[in-house]
Amino acid sequence: MSKSTNPLKIAEKYLLSPYQLGEAEIEKVFRKLMRHRIDYADLYFQYHRAEAWSLEEGIVKSGSFDIEQGVGVRAISGEKTAFAYSDDISLDALVDAATATRAIAEAGSRRSVGIEPKKSRIRLYRADDPLASLDDTAKVKLLERLEGFARAEDPRVTQVMAHIAGSWEVVMVARNDGHMAADVRPLVRVSITVIMEENGHREQGSAGGGGRYDYGYFSDERLQGYARAAVHQARVNLAAEPAPAGTMTVVLGSGWPGILLHEAIGHGLEGDFNRKGSSAFSGRIGQQVAARGVTVVDDGTLPDRRGSLTIDDEGNPTERTVLIEDGILAGYMQDTMNARLMGMAPTGNGRRESYAHLPLPRMTNTYMLNGDKDPQEIIKSVKKGLYAVNFGGGQVDITSGKFVFSTAEAYLIENGKVTRPVKGATLIGNGPDVLTRVSMIGNDMALDPGVGTCGKDGQSVPVGVGQPTLRVDGLTVGGTA
Repeated sequence: MSKSTNPLKIAEKYLLSPYQLGEAEIEKVFRKLMRHRIDYADLYFQYHRAEAWSLEEGIVKSGSFDIEQGVGVRAISGEKTAFAYSDDISLDALVDAATATRAIAEAGSRRSVGIEPKKSRIRLYRADDPLASLDDTAKVKLLERLEGFARAEDPRVTQVMAHIAGSWEVVMVARNDGHMAADVRPLVRVSITVIMEENGHREQGSAGGGGRYDYGYFSDERLQGYARAAVHQARVNLAAEPAPAGTMTVVLGSGWPGILLHEAIGHGLEGDFNRKGSSAFSGRIGQQVAARGVTVVDDGTLPDRRGSLTIDDEGNPTERTVLIEDGILAGYMQDTMNARLMGMAPTGNGRRESYAHLPLPRMTNTYMLNGDKDPQEIIKSVKKGLYAVNFGGGQVDITSGKFVFSTAEAYLIENGKVTRPVKGATLIGNGPDVLTRVSMIGNDMALDPGVGTCGKDGQSVPVGVGQPTLRVDGLTVGGTA
C-alpha cells in the first residue's frame, strides 16, 4: 500500500497509473460522452480487496480472499440513464463503455439546480489496509480466543461459530463538471453465534461488531463483550416462555432495535421513492408525520462508523441530513439524479455496491435523537407490555412501510417491571403509523455495534442504525402463546 494518506494519490497508484491513465485520457472519455445531449456523466473507478474466515468447533471451516477492480461509465439525460462497466481499466475499455452509452435518448428533462460541488472534509477514517494488520496465524488465533471466551461464559455452550471479515477499497469518481474525488475505505467485522443446550432444549444467541478500522480494533476486552452478549442472549432464550399475542404497549431498547426505524421508515425517506410518488412520505415535507419529539437524522459523517463515508459514490461529501425534526418531515436522502429532478440539493447519499452497479439514494447511519426520559421511567410507565431488547430478521414493504420483525431477545413488562423472558414475539405494523405512536423517548441513544448491511434493488451496502429507548403504544404483537 502507498505510504501516502492522500486518497487521490492512493487512487492514482491503484486505479490510474498501472493502466497509463491520467487527466488527459479521462477528458477524452468525457468529450466522447458529451457529444450527446446529456445532463450529467461520471466515471467510477474501484479497487476492492476482501477476505473472510470462519471457525467452527475449533477448526477453520472456510476462508475466502477476493480482489476485484473495474470502472463504471454513466450518462444521464432527464430520467433516463445509460450505464456500462468493465473489469478492464484501460483507455480502450473506457472509450468502449462511453460508446455503449449512445443508447441514451437525445431528449429529456434538462432541469438542474446548479449545485456547486462541495469541498471534501477531513477524512473520517484511516487509509490503512486491515487485511495487512494481522498475519493469517494471528487471524485464526483471534477466532480461537473468541470461541474460548464464549465457552468460558457458560458450560452449557455446545457449539460456537465465529467469523471475521475485512476489506480495503479504493474508489475514485470523475465527473463531467471537472470534479474529481477519491476515498480509501477500510472495513472490518467480527460475529459470533453460540448454541446452548439444557435438558435436550437448544437455543442460540448472536453478537458482533466492527467499523472502519483495522483488526487491532478487536481487543480481548471487545471480543469478550461479543462472547458475553451472544451467550447472554442464548441463556435468556433457554429460560424464555412463549410470547403473548395482541395489541399492546411495546418498549424498544436502544441501539440495534433502530433497525426497525431503518427498514420501516428510512427507505421511505429515500429520494427515488418520493420522486416517483411511491412512498408514504411523498409530497409531505413540512407536514407532521411523527409524534412530537421524534427527530430522525441520516449522518454519514460519524468517524469510523460502518455506515460512514468521506464521500459518497458520486464524489459528494456525505452530510448530516435531518429527515424528521420534532415530528415534522424536513427532507429526503438524495443522490445527484433524483436531487436534480426534484429541484433539490444532493445530500451525499448516492451509494452503489460496486463499479458494476448504478448509484441509488441510500442510507448511511440512520438514527433517532435523544428525548428527555430516563429508560427506567419508561419501563415504570407500562402496566402490561413487551420489552424488545434485540431483533432478529424481518420483512418490510418499502413503499407502504408495512413490516414484520422478529425479536431475538424480549421480556414481559408487568406493573412497571421487566419480568419474564419470552420468545417467538413478532412486531407487526406500519412504519409511518408507528412514528405517530411514540409516546416516550429515552435519553440513552446508542448506535449499533457495527454489523448492519442494507439491501435495495439487489445491491448491498454497509450501514449503521441507532435510537434511544422508545415507548410505542398500541403496537400489534404476534406471539406463540
